[in-house]
Amino acid sequence: MKNIKRYILSLYIFLGFAIGLFCLATYMYYQNAVPEKIRIKAGTSEEINLKVPASGVISTDSDTVLSLNQPVTIVAGENISSYEMQLKLFGLLPLKNIDIEVIENTYLTPVGKPIGIYVKTQGVLVIDTGSYTGMDGTLHSPAQYKLQSGDYLTAMDGIPVTDKRQVQQYVENSNGNEIIFQVTRNDDIIQVKVKPEADESAAYKIGTWLRDSAQGIGTMTYIDSSNRFGALGHGINDMDTGELLKLGNGLLYHTEIVAVKRGERGTPGELTGIIEYKSDQVSGVIVDNTIAGIYGVANSSLLEELTEGQEAIPVALKQEVNTGYAQILCTIDGTLRYYDIEITRLNPSDETVNRQISIRITDPELLELTGGIVQGMSGAPIIQNGRFVGAVTHVLVQDSTKGYGIFIEDMLSH
Repeated sequence: MKNIKRYILSLYIFLGFAIGLFCLATYMYYQNAVPEKIRIKAGTSEEINLKVPASGVISTDSDTVLSLNQPVTIVAGENISSYEMQLKLFGLLPLKNIDIEVIENTYLTPVGKPIGIYVKTQGVLVIDTGSYTGMDGTLHSPAQYKLQSGDYLTAMDGIPVTDKRQVQQYVENSNGNEIIFQVTRNDDIIQVKVKPEADESAAYKIGTWLRDSAQGIGTMTYIDSSNRFGALGHGINDMDTGELLKLGNGLLYHTEIVAVKRGERGTPGELTGIIEYKSDQVSGVIVDNTIAGIYGVANSSLLEELTEGQEAIPVALKQEVNTGYAQILCTIDGTLRYYDIEITRLNPSDETVNRQISIRITDPELLELTGGIVQGMSGAPIIQNGRFVGAVTHVLVQDSTKGYGIFIEDMLSH
């Protein structure tokens, strides 16, 4: 009898746990389904269709309760402003606060042309530390446990660091004396002491791999009326650490695509271009490197070349983007043109900002040229119904016909 009671009690406990887990999962699902922010163009009305069993009140109108389990129309005034909507799940449980921003109607010129990128880091990036054989035949690793992968060396004994060659020369000329490095680590500035040791050839080292620059090819996404540009749709990350590079300064260069490596299952394709690092080939200055792209100011002398044949078009906000037919604008064979794609999924609540649009290449000509999305196409503008939707960001390595994009709204907010 006691065993039966224990069995029944165990069932109740398990059932209660299962119900609690289901409720928690449901709550988290609906919380993730609601965006942190909704933007509306001034002087317009927007229909919001979140399909969430929640209701809320906008901070400017405490009497009107809006139910989000059905389409809701929000009317924006002419003034640029911001409000807050406090949501409750099933009208009872606090769910999330949505920031509602009224913004001006923005027009951007889609570019879709390849760009050569060269950036210098803010200081010198430590890739890793290691060991080497000293004059005594033993292994030395002076920087181990002192410097870390991802550190930025910004000064040595009070002398500002400009490049990795400078660091190498300073260490070689140290005569083994301790060096005090100023290091930026996870946004904190610290002092680290490292004592160089001589290697087999009597050259002083500290046992580090360093990087001070990065270069490559991408696609310019847009230029606005003030010659400011956005490109790539994702940041420039270090190839070894995977971390977003801290930008010291950077330049855009004119480039031309000379070869295309088709993407295949398991192997991403690539656009190969020629970049001449000459002053007369500079097409812009990079001033910011963020998770949503690189930003800067275009060179006015080459602006006409970058925007030739293109006109500014209105920006689409997230709620104006639909699954279905769209196009991307890019230059593959030397000619700027639109290629057909399908937007297969929209996930504006995804924390990974540059993977919120899922796309599939459908254009036969582009599939013939590249096999789908290839490296170098990052930043290609996505256009739908005459509006600027976003930019291509990533390819699915296992299927180059599919990939991801970022909403132009998110590119503009960084």
